[in-house]
Amino acid sequence: MIALSLAEIAAAVDGELVRGAAETVVDGSVETDSRLVGPGSVFFALLGEETDGHRFVPAAAESGAALVITEHETDTPGDTAQIVVADGYAALAALAHEVVARVRASSAERTAADGSPAPLRVVGITGSNGKTSTKNMLRTILSAHGETVAPEGSFNNHVGAPISMLRITHDTRYLVVEMGASGVGHIAKLVRIAEPDTGVVLKVGLAHAGEFGGIEATQRAKSEMVTDLPATATALLNVDDDRVAAMRDLTAAEVVGFGTSDQADYRLSGVSTDRDGTRFTLTAPPVRTVGDQPTDSDRSGGSAPVPETVDVRLAILGEHHAMNATAALAVGHRWGVPLADGAAALASMTRAERWRMELLQGGPEGVTVINDAYNASPDSMSAALRTLAQIVRPGERTIAVLGEMAELGEFSVEEHDRIGRLVVRLGVGQLVVVGRGAMPIHQAATLEGSWDGESVFIEDVDDAVHALQEMVRPGDVVLVKSSKSAGLRFLGDRLGGVSA
Repeated sequence: MIALSLAEIAAAVDGELVRGAAETVVDGSVETDSRLVGPGSVFFALLGEETDGHRFVPAAAESGAALVITEHETDTPGDTAQIVVADGYAALAALAHEVVARVRASSAERTAADGSPAPLRVVGITGSNGKTSTKNMLRTILSAHGETVAPEGSFNNHVGAPISMLRITHDTRYLVVEMGASGVGHIAKLVRIAEPDTGVVLKVGLAHAGEFGGIEATQRAKSEMVTDLPATATALLNVDDDRVAAMRDLTAAEVVGFGTSDQADYRLSGVSTDRDGTRFTLTAPPVRTVGDQPTDSDRSGGSAPVPETVDVRLAILGEHHAMNATAALAVGHRWGVPLADGAAALASMTRAERWRMELLQGGPEGVTVINDAYNASPDSMSAALRTLAQIVRPGERTIAVLGEMAELGEFSVEEHDRIGRLVVRLGVGQLVVVGRGAMPIHQAATLEGSWDGESVFIEDVDDAVHALQEMVRPGDVVLVKSSKSAGLRFLGDRLGGVSA
């Protein structure tokens, strides 16, 4: 966190400094897990569903915390300062907002090495699928052009996102914020904290539909990314998704589209994927930088500006990642990163993220494992299965190891059933369904294909590992896909030869 006095922090979080000198300056990390606290850290004691962070105030103090922020006064060992607030979560959000605002203000007159303006730029990314992959791609693109802060893993909720924002310094050039939600209003709160210069909406799908209450509620929640953006900001929308494209009418911001249709400003074409990765061509509108705002090239007359085109080569598997890459390249391009530079940066990525279409070949000789079992929704499950069908070579057998897609609520049986039928239609050679929540996949596949042994159901993950170790043979290509809660990512690791 940037250096702030205890008095400044107390004012930012609307709290009372009950211990410590007002002029004392704090600049350590901000943590909500006492196990991560180090000398100089700020520890937020949050009330959770399963535990009370106030229980860990002594541990945080003993680990060197400079400040604890609590909802009531506690016994605090040593010299650790304490601020008491009415609501720990609100205080965390308020502190993140204050820090981002201060860094934005301090960077307003900053210039890059070439003399061009270099203020802090903030991008928010949301969507039912692809947030983390797009965030990682954008971090890779921007890091070569300035200090970039982006969350590790999927720190995208009301706690993780503010914690990520608090990592910025006065030297930070780019802040990438992944914004997830489990209900209406959640993204709006994150947007108010970060105040993005660009808001990206990737897709509206059935991921977490059970929590949202249906696809329409999901659409309303995702639209919060753009509804409060000012006219000076940019709303970057996936125009291939009708629900996302409709958000253009909900924002005062400049709307820029990406996708495969003719309506896209950033248009991808020629997408293909194989064992070596994913390829596509991206055509972008010509832009130039005027001051610190990218604008359309020469509108004053003369010859028509020529669109910029680049061939993109990803080592990451899956056609669906072409759309994520396009969004990342578009953000970078509008902030002054040449498309060729962005494409070169993406070519260096060996994976989108741990357990996301991760190619593993350290298991049985001649067996390829695609471990994509961190998140799963009907859209991402379908995309992963289609990738499996696309990358198989003559003479190889495909095996789909599928677990439950969580948080689908009333849509769960229907959507699992649809996946089972898709497995058959794609010609997958062997289906292994793991866990009772995924049972409808097995049942639908058996009915659709009148299979006799091509689909098996195994209730326990360990049993599935043993069964697969006996089942796989050289030349097999195995996809492991499920929601995180199903635990299949560890099955994929074991099968692919990755040690714990």
